[in-house]
This record gives sequence, C-alpha cells and structure tokens, in this order.
Amino acid sequence: MLIRRIDLRGKTLSKAEYKSLLPRAILDVEAAMISIAPVLEAVKSGDEETLKDLGLKFDGVRPASIRVPRAQLQKALAELPAEVRSALDEAIARIKKVHSDQARQESSTQVVDGGVVTQRWIPVDRVGLYVPGGKAVYPSSVMMNVIPAQIAKVASIAVASPPQKEFDGLPHPTILATCELLGVHEVYAVGGAQAVAMFAFGVKDLCQATDMVTGPGNIYVAAAKRALRGLIGIDSEAGPTEIAVIADSSARAVDVAADLISQAEHDTIAAAVLITDSQELISAVEIELEKRIAKTKHSDRIRTALAGIQSCIVLVDDIEQAADIANAYAAEHLEIIVKNADEIGKKIRNAGAVFLGPFSPVSLGDYSAGSNHVLPTGGCACHSSGLSVQSFLKGVNFISYDEKAFRDIASNVITLANSEDLPAHGEAMKARLE
Repeated sequence: MLIRRIDLRGKTLSKAEYKSLLPRAILDVEAAMISIAPVLEAVKSGDEETLKDLGLKFDGVRPASIRVPRAQLQKALAELPAEVRSALDEAIARIKKVHSDQARQESSTQVVDGGVVTQRWIPVDRVGLYVPGGKAVYPSSVMMNVIPAQIAKVASIAVASPPQKEFDGLPHPTILATCELLGVHEVYAVGGAQAVAMFAFGVKDLCQATDMVTGPGNIYVAAAKRALRGLIGIDSEAGPTEIAVIADSSARAVDVAADLISQAEHDTIAAAVLITDSQELISAVEIELEKRIAKTKHSDRIRTALAGIQSCIVLVDDIEQAADIANAYAAEHLEIIVKNADEIGKKIRNAGAVFLGPFSPVSLGDYSAGSNHVLPTGGCACHSSGLSVQSFLKGVNFISYDEKAFRDIASNVITLANSEDLPAHGEAMKARLE
C-alpha cells in the first residue's frame, strides 16, 4: 500500500490523541543548530570573502560578488519569457489587492477627559527576506515576502537567495527578474544559515543588519532563525510543507489525488493527509495516486513522501469528526472538498490557510489567489498566522494625560505600586503632585 490508512470510526479522541496519530516527519532542529553554530560565528566575525567561501562549501559555487549587480536584475527581467512575465504581473496584482486590505489604521481611545491612548502601527525599519533555491525555483516566495513588506511601508528591504552553479554564482534568473519587477534592488547571492546570519549581524561594507528576517527555507534556515531569534524578529521556523484534505463522496478522486501529489512534490518529508468518511473515495484516490505518480516528473520524491509516517488517509464516521481532526492537526494548507464546504469551513479554527470547494486548490494559493503562501507548519497554525502586512508592523501606544486626568488617577497608581512593593513607582507619581 502506497500510503498508510488510519480507521477512526467509532472513536472520539482528544486533541492530543488525534495529534499523536498524525505525526509529522522527524525534523531535528536542535541538532541542526549545533551544526550551524560555526557558520553563524564565521559570518559574525567575517566579511564578504567569508560568504563567498561558504557559497563554495554549501552551494558548490563561489559567487563573484555577494551583492547582485543591478544590471543583472535588469538583464534577468529583460530576458524573462513573456508568458512568465504576464503570469507574474497578474499574480502581483492579486496579491497587492488582498494585502492592501490588511493595512492597519491608527486608533485613539479617550480613556477619560484629558486622558488619551493612541495606537499607531509603525513598520519595522529594515527586513531581510529569504527566498529558497533548493529543489525548485520560487519567484512566488519573492512576491509573498516583498509585497506585504512594501504595503506595510518598510523603508529598507533586502532579499537573499542561494547562488546557483548553473548561473555563475547568481540566484536563479526568475528570482532576480521578480525582484526587479517589484522594485527591490538590494539582492544577495547567499543562502542557508549564512544568509540569516548576514541579515542578523550585518557584514561590513556589504550588508547592514536587519530588524527582521522572513521567508521559508530548509532545516538550516529554520535552525538559524531559532538561534538568532531575539537579535532579529522572525516570521516562523518553516518546516516541511503539508496538506490536509477533508473530502466526502462528492469529491472527485482525481482532484484529491492531484492535490496530495502537488504538496508531496516539494520534499520527501512533505506531509499529505486525506480525511474522509467515504471508503469508496479512499479506494478511488489510491488508484489515482498510482496512475498520476507514475506520470509525474518527481515521482520518486512524491512516492517517498506519501509512504512516510507523516502522510496518511484517515477514515472517519462523518465530516464533523473530520473537522475535529483537522483542528487537532492544524495543517499549513487545509482543503475542504465537501457538499457544504462553507459550513464546514466555519468550524475550522486551526489552519494556515483554508481552501474551500473543488476549484480552490492549494496550487491556486501558492501563486495567484491573492493570499499569502508563507504559512505556519508543524502544527504552529494552532497559535500563529501566515505572513501578512501585520507581520511587518509594530503596534505602539502613545499615552497623553493632562494634569487633571493625572491627578484624578494618581492615588490609584500609588496604591497599586505599593501593593507590588515598588514604592519608587509611586514616588514618580507623588513627585508630580508636589
């Protein structure tokens, strides 16, 4: 059997029990942190030559320059195939439309007469955006990172992507073209943990330190984010991609199989989970998986991912139980292909993004739905959101009390300060009453 089955009919389990039955692939970030420690230290104390040496060691090529010349960005855009340019233009327009509605407005609250608290949303000063360059090319990740940062009005935006041997140590031309298309001209040919370190520490005469690093990457990127979190802000420690599909007998097996395969295509440890109350659909999906895997380009990678512990087909009593399991699993991508998809969608609390109905596949969200595809993985959708304009904004309170409003509340503050055995706090109030 290609993909394992779990029969949960007749069982009502806790959230923790459901999670234990749907494990993720083993990802030892702690071990990766140990292995990248010398890299982080080398970048911290090094220079551009250090980054070039690391490019040769980890990417098999020593870039002529870590900073990509503007001329190379312009050349990549000029040589971009017309159909790819058109597709990028349309995707950019849709992503901008959705993310523009996420902009936050200043709000003021008059607490009392003469006492006002105003919340202003202020962008971080500078961000480093990471774009992977491993098994695939990700101009989509350029769009998903850059556009919300631009709408948030981040003043300084830099992009890093691994150097490629076949492109003379430059990142992939489509990535460079997309940066030029979006008006981002600070681009670096550096990948992995060393890219995160470059953004966190800065490199003299090359790259200024950033306040935040976002974007997906491999386990070493995740390890570097964990190690440097606090020095920099991060979006998340992105793990292997995952898809869960809730489907009933109305779903087409070919659609479900194609969608499971689409995410398994990313990595041998990618997760693909089907949750259904239809035994007939399960049998049909298994047949379709075998048919389609044999014909697709990355068949070995896909087959390994589907056979892994992280992938499975779950048989349930009904779609209500399926929703409970999905909430426990908290998938990065959750598709709902059932008769009443909108109603079931309202029951979902934990997912990075939810795709409703047969014509809203994850692939649409990966590129051109307008939503963001940088999403929480590994069950982090229980507490975290996907990348958005909000990710690049800080809510700062501005407090303004006049003398009367201050005097009216002073005794209350002094009482609370003394109750906490922090008398100097109270003295700061009393000083103004003298």
